[in-house]
Amino acid sequence: MGEPYVHPEVLVSPEWVQEHLKDPNVRIVESDEDVLLYDMGHIPGAVKIDWQGDLQDQLIRDYIDAEKFSSICSKNGISPETTVVFYGDKSNWWACYAFWAFKLFGHKDCRILNGGRKYWLDNKLPTTTEVPSYPATQYKAVKADESKIRAFRDEVLVHSKASKPLLDVRSPKEFTGEKLHMEDYPQEGSLRGGHIPGAKSVPWARAVNEDGTFKSADELKAIYEKEIGLKSTDDVIAYCRIGERSSLTWFVLTYLLGYPTVRNYDGSWCEWGNLVRAPIAKGN
Repeated sequence: MGEPYVHPEVLVSPEWVQEHLKDPNVRIVESDEDVLLYDMGHIPGAVKIDWQGDLQDQLIRDYIDAEKFSSICSKNGISPETTVVFYGDKSNWWACYAFWAFKLFGHKDCRILNGGRKYWLDNKLPTTTEVPSYPATQYKAVKADESKIRAFRDEVLVHSKASKPLLDVRSPKEFTGEKLHMEDYPQEGSLRGGHIPGAKSVPWARAVNEDGTFKSADELKAIYEKEIGLKSTDDVIAYCRIGERSSLTWFVLTYLLGYPTVRNYDGSWCEWGNLVRAPIAKGN
């Protein structure tokens, strides 16, 4: 028996989900990169929340406002007291991204299905193509204090100059500047390649197992503390290309390892790599 996660309650098992499929106080939410996956089959009773079409403003590069967020929750039968369990593809990248977005609006009980969509399907657990309908709620979101979990470019520049911990969770070739985009994706998104000065490369995928589940607390500590040198008292900022991969690292550090001060820089390299006069570093 190794050391437990600091907040094990936010990570639920497939068994837990199956026991709560018809629990009116629980809402399962699928959030994927591939928006067609939900229609091909999803956990019974799960609703779909699109990270881009639903949670992002379509005119400015930011999140929707509290009124629109309230509308999304209301139509999906989510109240402020609902336990919302997120899952999705890519080892829960987008599930963690949606989880993080819900925390921007102060939703209290958010959880992640360990293993995500891959583990659920690989173990031949029940799926359906039926789209559920729930009685609408009257959700009233209040914009939360995002300063505790979200970092903006000026804050990142100050952070970098102060030599505080910065985690670049992209692939190694993105970190060195060899690639401007993720592996096997088009070369687009940034004018310059490289990383923010002082950042350490810790690819997001190191935190998960091949089956999509998260690594143990001992394994995670070996990476982030023994190898990278982080301390739980550190003020940490994580980033990637647009903030989705780094939201998974944010989740790991905040909930599984219990770090109290971790922020996600969702502007990430798409913003930094295009900023006039923003300093960059290349290579390892």
